[in-house]
Amino acid sequence: MEQIFDPREFGAAGDGKTLDTQAIQAAIDAAAKEGREGKRSVVCLKAGTYLTSSLFLKSHMEFRMEDAAVLLGTTEEEQYPIMRNRVAGIEMDWPVGILNVMDQEDVQITGEGCIDGQGPYWWNKYWGEDQKGGMRAEYDPMGLRWCVDYDCRRVRNLVVMDSRRIEIAGIGSRRSGFWNMHICYSEDVHVDGVWIRDNEGPSTDGIDIDSCRHVVVENCRVACNDDSICVKSGRDADGLRVNRICEDVLIQNCQVLTGCGVTLGSETSGGIRNVTIRNMKYHGTDCGFRIKSAATRGGVMEDILVEDLEMVNVKYPINMCLNWHPAYSYCEIPKGYEGEIPEHWKVLAQSVSREMGVPQVKNLQIRNVRSWNEEGYEGCSRAFEVDAFPERPMENVVLEHVDIKAKEFGRIAGIKNWQWKDVNISVEGRNQDENNVYDVR
Repeated sequence: MEQIFDPREFGAAGDGKTLDTQAIQAAIDAAAKEGREGKRSVVCLKAGTYLTSSLFLKSHMEFRMEDAAVLLGTTEEEQYPIMRNRVAGIEMDWPVGILNVMDQEDVQITGEGCIDGQGPYWWNKYWGEDQKGGMRAEYDPMGLRWCVDYDCRRVRNLVVMDSRRIEIAGIGSRRSGFWNMHICYSEDVHVDGVWIRDNEGPSTDGIDIDSCRHVVVENCRVACNDDSICVKSGRDADGLRVNRICEDVLIQNCQVLTGCGVTLGSETSGGIRNVTIRNMKYHGTDCGFRIKSAATRGGVMEDILVEDLEMVNVKYPINMCLNWHPAYSYCEIPKGYEGEIPEHWKVLAQSVSREMGVPQVKNLQIRNVRSWNEEGYEGCSRAFEVDAFPERPMENVVLEHVDIKAKEFGRIAGIKNWQWKDVNISVEGRNQDENNVYDVR
């Protein structure tokens, strides 16, 4: 027997203009008083557009968004609480999401409604309307590319933090200011059938699984402008301090559209273990299976199974670069800098020894992969982009039943004990750089 709580009965207008945060939160709080294990309390958002800042769900309840129900994140930045949480790999004070589950258990977020982050406001703040302005235009010339994402404080659509037994099913997420769905420090999480779309802005990741255990993501469709589905575990000195692994993750039966594919990293400091990615369909994606890290991240990525991938018009079907994006990955406060140095800059700029910082990839299986370009496809495509550090090569990697048709073979460096079984790479041309290029046909 479920008890329904309608935010309109608590004063929500649902007109897209009135700030409904207090009314919706009142419905959530009322439901929480009734909810307990074995009895479901449901906050049901009916059709309408509900302008809101941060909402906080409670244990033993369901938050149901019916078809045509939209949670519209306000662009009034001061409305979002600043709380201690993890963002992009470090713990710091930062705005929480539009919809939040923090230190709770047994929570369901369901329905056919959508969270809309009003992304263009946040994207323009970051890089301007022409993608050449905003905070990037201010920070880049000062050598501060590495901290602008943290200073810009763009709001995520959905945050699950320090929680257990969470189900997210059927809902949509669009136009997120930053990451769409961030699942962090949590366990026993099931994400099923969500639809992520309309994310043309920077760092609009689809689903980020961050230092979690026992997570299943399935039957989702993801279109974004960065990592489509991503497994993470902390960044650099702070990630090594926290030292929380991400393990026992299953990603399956998803459609991956615009974006950077299914990714491990770049935050790898706590380690990533026992991940299965299977039965995935890609179309027009930048990358297929991707690993990225840096020499300050550390962490071991091991026992990874990637199988049954079908890719059409994917630029980089297999992309594994452990020295990824140096301008972002390596943080150094410029010499002679005279401005204020925030605490999180100091955290980011903490040094990490080479011994602790160089990441490792081992025990990886990639099998049953097909990738090709449709007739008339004009973009570049490169079968492999693989690069690890010589002192810790990627080792014990098996590629089996892999068939890739691309314009270039690509580059492979920093490997040890790779096995190729029934691997067919067909290329239209060859790279200009013949070093570290291996033709396995």
